[in-house]
Amino acid sequence: MAYYTETQLQAFGFRHLGQDVKISDKASIYNADQIEIGDHSRIDDFCVLSGRIRIGRYNHVTPMCLVAGGVPGVFMDDFCTLAYGVKVFSQTDDYSGATMTNSLIPRKYKNEQFAAVTLRRQTIVGAGAIVMPGVEVAEGCAIGAMALVTKSTLPWGIYAGVPARRTKDRLKGLLDLEQAFLKEEASR
Repeated sequence: MAYYTETQLQAFGFRHLGQDVKISDKASIYNADQIEIGDHSRIDDFCVLSGRIRIGRYNHVTPMCLVAGGVPGVFMDDFCTLAYGVKVFSQTDDYSGATMTNSLIPRKYKNEQFAAVTLRRQTIVGAGAIVMPGVEVAEGCAIGAMALVTKSTLPWGIYAGVPARRTKDRLKGLLDLEQAFLKEEASR
């Protein structure tokens, strides 16, 4: 995997770009002036980022993900992971047939839903999962592969299915590991 150089990253004109950010040269970035990326985060091959996006520290957007921030935005706190092929949408068309759809149609003929998406710290969204507009994935949640998240979650749960439902609690032991990791990083 080849990453953009620091000079190339600066040329994008990001709203904010932290230290030690790695972005694959095979990723597609749109509206960089609306995108903030925190320290030590990574975006891999064949990802598409567009619209208003804030990515915290130590986040990993793995290959083939789509983060469509649009106007309302997608906000990821620290230590979030999007596994292979995850899609996060902050806006969507009305699929009922009452209105027209697609980005080529003027808004007066459409009924779009616009709502920010937030992923709180220490969340992971499994391979192929989809997160819809207006969802807040609460702190410490794990979303299973291929899940469809249409409603906000409660903290420290494991969610799976279509639509996603809480299947059990998630352990909080990783918080101790986070503190040890941060302490080690600070001593470097």
